[in-house]
Amino acid sequence: MGVKQAIKSLDAFPRAEEHLLQKTQSGALVSIVGLVIMAALFIHELTYYLTTYTVHQMSVDLKRGETLPIHINMTFPSLPCDVLSVDAIDMSGKHEVDLDTNIWKLRLNSHGHIIGTEYLSDLVEKEHAADKHDDEKEHHDDSNKKFQALGFDQEAENMIKKVKQALVNGEGCRVYGVLDVQRVAGNFHISVHGLNINVAQMIFGGATHVNVSHMIHDLSFGPKYPGLHNPLDGTVRILHDTSGTFKYYIKIVPTEYRYISKEVLPTNQFSVTEYFSPMNEFDRTWPAVYFLYDLSPITVTIKEECQSFLHFITRLCAVLGGTFALTGMLDRWMYRLLEGLTKPSARGGVYR
Repeated sequence: MGVKQAIKSLDAFPRAEEHLLQKTQSGALVSIVGLVIMAALFIHELTYYLTTYTVHQMSVDLKRGETLPIHINMTFPSLPCDVLSVDAIDMSGKHEVDLDTNIWKLRLNSHGHIIGTEYLSDLVEKEHAADKHDDEKEHHDDSNKKFQALGFDQEAENMIKKVKQALVNGEGCRVYGVLDVQRVAGNFHISVHGLNINVAQMIFGGATHVNVSHMIHDLSFGPKYPGLHNPLDGTVRILHDTSGTFKYYIKIVPTEYRYISKEVLPTNQFSVTEYFSPMNEFDRTWPAVYFLYDLSPITVTIKEECQSFLHFITRLCAVLGGTFALTGMLDRWMYRLLEGLTKPSARGGVYR
């Protein structure tokens, strides 16, 4: 018996006799409020446990010998596809003019709708234009003599006629695709620089008449990950009665996104500043849209993480236990307050 009594003395949760327990309306109200609070906190903790969050880490970029993918999707509403070219140059000395590998052009009418074939690459479009104008050359003998007098060959003559007609019709062009460039600082630009200077002069009558208004639907340097915001997406720059060169200075930050499934997604995020240089009649350059990029030596690692089950149980016990203890204290205070208010009135009735 002595051992049993000793064990009972260690009980931290003594039970009161049933006839000594008193249930009150105030206690019921506090219990209901406490249960509502505990249910709300339980749902909040469960939601937090099931939700993933991201942790950012920074380190020195150790990548070497890899290429940098540049995803382009832009619309030029005032320039036909025949005059647009995509050129790229980097600090390693690599210079590519009028890229057509993995870069596609989509002809648009004045309302922005697709004309003819949906997907047209540079080479396909040039061949199509040459075939079409070869069939029509018999109807333009007089104009051909004029171009030949200026020193243009048949291909240049056809190009000039086609582009002038496209400008009259209000044609535009959508340029999209992927550029794979060296992982060093450089730039790429979209312009009319692929044209012979004399051909460009015949088409536009001067650099001040080249309208490089553009809309950037998408510009990124790798695949997208959850929460990524590319600052140039949705950019619209429309010129009215003027011309000039747009320059976007881009700082690329190498990024790794690690999913909770341990899958790793290498990509890049970037920041950008913008500069516009108006064109005047004395400038010797032609308008263009430049994207000048440089790479940061720091790489950012973004990890998806979630709360551990033990952490969830610990927080749940702390929250529910704390709420239960607080409601118990509140119940005792309310009981003593009501008891103190009712007893004097009861005593007053006895003495009367």
